[in-house]
Amino acid sequence: MCEAIVVTMASLRAFSEPVERIASEPVEDTDTSSFMTSMSLKSTYPVQVTEPQGFTKDLEYLNSPCGEECCFPAPPPMISDLMNDGDLLQRLQQKLDPAHCAVKNWKNFASRWGMSYDELALLEHRTQGSVSHSPTQEFLLRNDQRSVRELTELCRLYQRIDVLRLLQRWMEDDWPSRWQHAH
Repeated sequence: MCEAIVVTMASLRAFSEPVERIASEPVEDTDTSSFMTSMSLKSTYPVQVTEPQGFTKDLEYLNSPCGEECCFPAPPPMISDLMNDGDLLQRLQQKLDPAHCAVKNWKNFASRWGMSYDELALLEHRTQGSVSHSPTQEFLLRNDQRSVRELTELCRLYQRIDVLRLLQRWMEDDWPSRWQHAH
């Protein structure tokens, strides 16, 4: 292992002995053959943590009752995670698939995230009347690497509070348990 020595200006000023005197003093024995191979330095000498804020996660991990990463909070979910929940996906489709003149739906969301008019028309035509294919599902599949938070921002923008509440409930209640179960 390599160890780095940090020298600051304050430590240099505090060091007042002449260099010649230090160079003339005896050097300690550095013969490595005298070390016991069965003992490591790590196990014999305590390690001082000088920056505790950098080690809090490691300490939490070591002190956790389960001893695994499952005790850590779930990361922010992505749309790909949302796609694995069939019930949620079905409820999103029920809310966003229907075309209403006064209510924003999947088309507005998809358009905002860069789908062209031609792509929207093609997707609508392809999924129209189909029970197995949903335009909302197709839109979400195309954006599966975006975060669910981004999707909630679209809900706020288009004032789809019903969809926003659905997503928020899922992120707070279902997602953490799903993530812990999977990991």
